[in-house]
Amino acid sequence: MARVLLPVILIIMAATGECVWFNLPRSGTKCVSEEIHNNVVVVGDYVVVSDDHLHPTPTISSQVTSPYGNILHHMDTVTHGQFVFTSTESGQYLSCFWADRPGEGGALSVNIDWKTGIAAKEWESVARKEKIEGVELELRKLEGAVEAIHDNLLYLKRREAEMRGVSETTNSRVAWYSIYSLGICILASCAQLWYLTRFFQKKKLI
Repeated sequence: MARVLLPVILIIMAATGECVWFNLPRSGTKCVSEEIHNNVVVVGDYVVVSDDHLHPTPTISSQVTSPYGNILHHMDTVTHGQFVFTSTESGQYLSCFWADRPGEGGALSVNIDWKTGIAAKEWESVARKEKIEGVELELRKLEGAVEAIHDNLLYLKRREAEMRGVSETTNSRVAWYSIYSLGICILASCAQLWYLTRFFQKKKLI
């Protein structure tokens, strides 16, 4: 039963986005991160809500950066916004938010709807362009979800191979370091023994 359910669960996960609510501090920055591999379409919609129902709603600033620190999106003095990009690097992508007027106003909450890969695809446009609907459209969605899962599995396999290579290299270096350390200790002991032997021989002659 588990073998049947697992692919279905993975398809559902791949076909949906990630929606996150979080409280924004009056001062400071709060960030949301997502690990994304290379060449993936990313769409994010965010909106700020005043927990104290202030009008107008206080504004915030937002910024999205790549794993290597490249700024992919930046907006100031907004209550909502959207970022769209195709990833060019694999790693943690960071989306950060902060209040424009720290310490002023009431508590704020931010809702961010973060979609990647198949979940970010505009299926309505695809359906209109290719004139498909109903079951055929759903099958196309499932096909896209399966392809996304396959790509994720290949990515995880590459990452696992990279980590295994790093682990083997580290183990090899540690082993050689241990051998060198043991050799140095043996040489130092031999030198000490030789010195003490000569010292006591000289003492005996005296």
